[in-house]
Amino acid sequence: MKAGHAPTLFSAFLYFDMSFMVWVILGPLGVYIADDLGLTPSQKGLMVAVPVLSGAILRIFLGLLVDKIGAKRTGQIGQVVVMAALAWAYLAHLSTLPQVFLMGIFLGIAGAAFAVALPLASRWYPPEAQGLAMGIAGAGNSGTALSALFGPVLAQHFGWQTVFGLVLIPLFLTFITYSLLAKESPDIPPPKKWTQYLAVLRDADTWWFMFFYCVTFGGFVGLSSSLVIYFNSQFGVNPVIAGYLTAACVFAGSFVRPIGGRLADQIGGIRSLQTVYIAVAVTLGGVVLASEQLALSLVCFILAMIALGMGNGAVFQLIPQRFRKEIGVLTGLVGMAGGVGGFYLATSLGFSRQYTGDYRLGFGIFAAMGILAFFGLQGVKRRWRSTWGSPLVTAAKV
Repeated sequence: MKAGHAPTLFSAFLYFDMSFMVWVILGPLGVYIADDLGLTPSQKGLMVAVPVLSGAILRIFLGLLVDKIGAKRTGQIGQVVVMAALAWAYLAHLSTLPQVFLMGIFLGIAGAAFAVALPLASRWYPPEAQGLAMGIAGAGNSGTALSALFGPVLAQHFGWQTVFGLVLIPLFLTFITYSLLAKESPDIPPPKKWTQYLAVLRDADTWWFMFFYCVTFGGFVGLSSSLVIYFNSQFGVNPVIAGYLTAACVFAGSFVRPIGGRLADQIGGIRSLQTVYIAVAVTLGGVVLASEQLALSLVCFILAMIALGMGNGAVFQLIPQRFRKEIGVLTGLVGMAGGVGGFYLATSLGFSRQYTGDYRLGFGIFAAMGILAFFGLQGVKRRWRSTWGSPLVTAAKV
C-alpha cells in the first residue's frame, strides 16, 4: 500500500460505488415501474438488462478514452453525463417503456465506470499487489447493494420517479471528492494508435479473459439487477423486503472481492478461479432445485454471490500480469464481456419466466456456463504458467 496512492484508490472505489448504485437502479425500482407501465415478465427482464448491455458496450469506448486523455478526466466526463441524464428523468417523469429504455442507455455510462476506476487504481500499484488494489477498487460493486437497500424504500415513500432526483445528491458529492482527490499515476503508457488496440483481439488470452469475466461479473450484475423482481414474483415478497434480501446477497459478493484478489495474490488467480467456477455451478444448480423454498434459495444466492465476487477479484489479479501496458483497453473489453454476461442472465430469466412459467431454465443454463469456464481454465493454465505467468517472468503468483 505504501507504493501506491491511497487517496486515488479511495476515489476510484467511491466513484465505482456510486456509479454502480445508479447503474442497476432500474432493478430495485422494477416492481414499481412494471406495475405503473403494465409490463410483462420479458419486458421487465429487458428493462433491467438494457443498462447492463449499454454499460458493456460503452466500457470499450471509455477504456479507449482512458488511454487517450487519462482515467481521471474520463471519469469526470462520465459522471457529468450521468447526472444530466438523471436530472432529465426526474424532470420529465418517464411514462413509457421506450423512455425507460432510453434512460437505461444513459445509465450504462455509469456501468462503464468500471473501465475507468480500475485502471486509475491499478497503475499506482506493483504486480504483487494488483489483486488487493484491484479488489479494493472493485469493491465498488457494493453500490448495487445500496441501490437494492434504499431504492424500493424511497420509491414506496416518494414514488419511483423521485428516486432519480434523490440519487443526484450522493453523485454530486462523489464528483467533488473525486475531482479533488484522484490523481493520475506517473506510470502511464504513451497513447497508441486506434488500430493498435485491435491487436489485443488477435490474442487468444483476451478472449479467455472475456469469457471468464462474462461468467463471474455477468453472474454478479445479472443477479444484482434481477433479484428484487425474482423474490417478488417467485415468492410474493414485498418489494422493500425483496430489496433487503437482494442487498444481503450483493453485499456478500461485493465485500469479498478484495478477499478474492488477495487470495489470488497468495495462491494464484488460476487456482482461485477453479474453485469459483465449481461453486457457481453448484450454488446456481441449488437455486434450480430449491425454486419453491425461499430460505434455501436465499442461502444459495448468497453463496453464489460470494463465489462470483471472489472470482471478479481473481480475474483482475491475472489481467495486469498479462496485459499491463494495455490495461485500459483490456479493462474495457473484459468489462464489456462481463456486462454482456449480465445482460444475458437478466433477459434469460425474464424470458424463462414468461415462456416456461418459472426461472429454472435461466439459472440452469448459467450454472452450465460455470462448468464450461472451469474446463476452459483447465485448458489454458499450463500454457499461462509456463509463459507470462512463469516465476522467471513475474514475482506474482499465477
